Amino acid sequence: MDPDFSPLDDLLEAEDADGYLVDDTSHNSTQKYLSGFEAHDPFVTLYTPEKTILLVSALEYGRAKKQSRADEVRRVAEYDYRELVSEHGPAEAKARAHAEFLDEYDVASVLTPERFPLGPADGLRERGVAVEAEESDRVTEIRATKTDEEIEHVRAAQNANEEAMRAAENLIAAADVEDGTLVYEGAPLTSERVKEEIEVTLLRHGCGLDDTIVACGANAADPHDQGSGPLHADEAIIIDIFPRSKETGYHADMTRTFVKGDPSEEIRERFDLTHEALNAALDAVEPGVTGADVHDVVCDRYEEAGYDTLRSNATAETGFIHSTGHGVGLDVHELPRIASNGEELKPGHVITIEPGLYDPSVGGVRIEDIVVVTEDGYENLTSYPVELVV
Repeated sequence: MDPDFSPLDDLLEAEDADGYLVDDTSHNSTQKYLSGFEAHDPFVTLYTPEKTILLVSALEYGRAKKQSRADEVRRVAEYDYRELVSEHGPAEAKARAHAEFLDEYDVASVLTPERFPLGPADGLRERGVAVEAEESDRVTEIRATKTDEEIEHVRAAQNANEEAMRAAENLIAAADVEDGTLVYEGAPLTSERVKEEIEVTLLRHGCGLDDTIVACGANAADPHDQGSGPLHADEAIIIDIFPRSKETGYHADMTRTFVKGDPSEEIRERFDLTHEALNAALDAVEPGVTGADVHDVVCDRYEEAGYDTLRSNATAETGFIHSTGHGVGLDVHELPRIASNGEELKPGHVITIEPGLYDPSVGGVRIEDIVVVTEDGYENLTSYPVELVV
């Protein structure tokens, strides 16, 4: 089942634009979503209510015809691009070829993503094409509601993620303790070594990632500190893994907190409270509630227990100092927001729920599941157990 692009059609009609234009690589998730095509070099996608057309290099033409969701695929060579480059240089050649391409489809005005490249935009404007960056981020809004196929892509990535988390936990569990430091096979067990285990496991399951978080002790008190150096006994170790499937491009996301040894009473209390906040937030997830509603549930639990949140103290540096979650798909962070400004949740939204508490004097604790909103509640795509001590 293809996504419902009617909201984009409505936007084009409201803005009196003939089409929606993207000029980028498929690393831009809007480009990948509209085109259904993955390429590391920039190409053009023109979306109109009638059809979607790609303009690609000769190198990508055959693959684009087979793999993209476009109705038509055109080559820049059809617009005398090589001759134009020789005569005018690449920037001018690109502008002329793209303008002729748009004219062929009777497109005189386009909306673009906010971050559309300035040079190509100016080149089209100089040739009479009206180019306006849209403000609603409509394609990202469309992407928030996943098809059944997309949900399965996320589920598969999360399955790989759980294998990686299991490999990390097993490595920590197998370590010995010498003078308070974890030691594995005669050497200190480091954040870097655990990350390596995670990355190798993900590769074996068809996924990869640019970075991950394995942060211990005070490092874990900064939610996005990736962690480094030796891991220590009796301290909380946050592991946050957010892989991307190499086949589909869809992400997953999961966090667990482990202690090798004996956690302090303070760490255990924070862990148990965070687990309660996770479950309370999950209980609140259903169509019609907002991400703000779910975020408020977590803030309520923490504030009732005496901790700061950004809701109660906008400048807090300890306590619950981030949002409750976010959408996951082609981007690891996308709509909807599970935060103070979170939107209404709808069936097909894939979101994380990730409460946490942070204090450099204690360390950090975070637990994160990924779920899909259903017609009557949610389905948890995460089956990994929530246990503190390994």
